[in-house]
Amino acid sequence: QLQLVESGGGLVQPGGSLRLSCTASGFTLNYYAIGWFRQAPGKEREGVSCIENSGDKTNYADSVKGRFTISRDNAKNTVYLQMNSLKPEDTAVYYCAIRFEYRSASSLRSGDFHSWGQGTQVTVSS
Repeated sequence: QLQLVESGGGLVQPGGSLRLSCTASGFTLNYYAIGWFRQAPGKEREGVSCIENSGDKTNYADSVKGRFTISRDNAKNTVYLQMNSLKPEDTAVYYCAIRFEYRSASSLRSGDFHSWGQGTQVTVSS
């Protein structure tokens, strides 16, 4: 069973930054495309960003373009989400997940992903 673990969440003021990490438990992430998602209270899960296994292709939701950057370090078996210029509306639980094979490279649909981590809380508030 593939298991992902997210970390790096916390409380930050508007305009601040956080870096989230997604690591694998017991297997290598190198072969998989990874997506970041978030879910705020009372809202549906929303795709934030995704990255191919090679790291050469990425995609972002319009709401985070220019503020968030996804990257990966396969030597460290980790995928990152650098979040800058954070806004209160970015407050959510953030999850990472593995994309199913043969799904669109740009997909941010939660149904195209599996093996969800437990999530890490990000709160943007003054």
